[in-house]
Amino acid sequence: MENPTGTAVFVMPDSYFEADIVRLTRLVANMFSRVVKHNDRLMAVTQTPTRFHSRAPPKINIDDYLQRISKYAMLEPACLLLILIYVDRICERNPTFTISSLTVHRFIITAATVACKSLCDAYCTNSHYAKVGGVSMHELNSLEVELLHMTGWHLVATQEQLLQYYFNLVRHDPTLVLQSDAVAETITE
Repeated sequence: MENPTGTAVFVMPDSYFEADIVRLTRLVANMFSRVVKHNDRLMAVTQTPTRFHSRAPPKINIDDYLQRISKYAMLEPACLLLILIYVDRICERNPTFTISSLTVHRFIITAATVACKSLCDAYCTNSHYAKVGGVSMHELNSLEVELLHMTGWHLVATQEQLLQYYFNLVRHDPTLVLQSDAVAETITE
């Protein structure tokens, strides 16, 4: 199957549960990368610092960082999607908060930690998440409390919300197509 530009496309399952975790992690990382690139260009001279701000951007890129967390913290697909939902919820409640090259890494490890704790029956310890994310356990604990307050402790999402975020991720990537969209396109040809 090809997209309108003639590039081959990969068919993604309609359920995020069945999605390849590496590919889904890359989709989420790409979304963060686009947001960071956009926000860094628009960054005002004065940005209200938050606990998530680092002094300088970490040297590891977002994709490698999120792949590392996904692998060593064994993130489930729903947790990856929940990280994106947390961004939207926090930005809605805290309009001055911005995902940028100075906040994205700390945000990701914190959101992954909270998502796993709120969604999974079994999850890692904070010391494990901290080690995987390259922050101290004390720092992760402080970041976790900050994220909880910033979300208003609204940590769960409905199945419909998770699916909508998944569909949007796939549909915004020109190299991917949902299985149901591929079938519909085949039928109309």
